[in-house]
Amino acid sequence: MVDVSQHNLVPEHTVVDDDDLEEVLAEYDIERTDLPKIKRKDAALPDDAEVGDVVEVVRDSRTTDRAVVYRLVIE
Repeated sequence: MVDVSQHNLVPEHTVVDDDDLEEVLAEYDIERTDLPKIKRKDAALPDDAEVGDVVEVVRDSRTTDRAVVYRLVIE
């Protein structure tokens, strides 16, 4: 079976620890539930991601070199 998360077109997904998450939420003045969602079954998620975690997705960008977005893991 192919491990989709290792494909070169899949952006880097990492689980954000609670301290860093608080800084991000404060910077944008939002709650965790205001973040866009990603399903736990998404093949790109790291194995240690659980429902309720927030993942940081880093994509290549033509305009800013790299784009960072955050997603809340849901069932």
